[in-house]
Amino acid sequence: MRVFSNPVGAGSLWFDNLVTANGVPVAYDPQARAFLPMPPFCANREVIGCNWIAPKQGEFCRACAMTALAPDLSIPNAMSNWAQTEAAKRWVIDNLGRWNWFRPEDPGAPPVFHMLAEGEIPVPMGHVGGVVTISVAEADAVLRTTRKEALDEPYRTMIGHMRHEIAHMLWWRLSLRDDFLDAFREMFGDEREDYPAALQRHYENGPPADWRQRFLSTYASSHPHEDWAETASHLLHLTDITDSFITSGMTSPALPNIHGWDAYAEPDAERLIHIAASLVAGVNHVNRSMGLSDLYPFVLSDAAMRKLAFVHNWLRRGAQGL
Repeated sequence: MRVFSNPVGAGSLWFDNLVTANGVPVAYDPQARAFLPMPPFCANREVIGCNWIAPKQGEFCRACAMTALAPDLSIPNAMSNWAQTEAAKRWVIDNLGRWNWFRPEDPGAPPVFHMLAEGEIPVPMGHVGGVVTISVAEADAVLRTTRKEALDEPYRTMIGHMRHEIAHMLWWRLSLRDDFLDAFREMFGDEREDYPAALQRHYENGPPADWRQRFLSTYASSHPHEDWAETASHLLHLTDITDSFITSGMTSPALPNIHGWDAYAEPDAERLIHIAASLVAGVNHVNRSMGLSDLYPFVLSDAAMRKLAFVHNWLRRGAQGL
């Protein structure tokens, strides 16, 4: 994610800012990729702290307009959890906009979000036919950590959930193309395999013994759909870590000696992934100095690298499939 210029003075703005250091209200324009000091602001600004501009006064911004179903705010903590969930969604939607997904020039359907709060019954996250269902309860750090430990997952965040579930939606969009499915099946396997049966087998028996040589995570081994979604989300993790590292002013010998090099514009997937892997190894080491978990606790096998390159090829073409 980029660091942005202050439109009304010195200093920088971060992606989630609502005001400048001097207290001037600002909002993010995803089309211009810049902050503006003037309305119209999103109708959700005072509700959940959305900091994007809107097409007209009183309307929702592009990201909030994708939410067709908001959570039941009578459920405890639903409002604060929803605010954090929408913030994660804006981050990921803007990431994908770097490859022209879900922008005005995208001729296809944008995702539709159902944001659900949890009462006594957990909400299963997922995607069906362009609709992404998200449990806003997972914005709660205690609940999320509890489930992370129960499922023995090395990484679980709301941005991670958004990337994974939107990746399913992107697969659905790409599957409408004549030239995608055959290539996908050759790389990931046949997604027509019985999905519920595959998940039941995964949860009963666990991953195959050699999963580390073939997949990025244990969950990726459960079904080709989940392999795609895990791989696509990891591509977004690695690309955005690299972009954020550079725009924060940090340097590394692993980075290309090219002025203005842009991780999202890099056409060579292998080069991008090797750069990202070098950067996360260093940041992991820094985290360990504070007794924190690794930022990116995954190992990239040769098979995972090939899958990442495949996804990069399709997602970087953008929504227009160029």
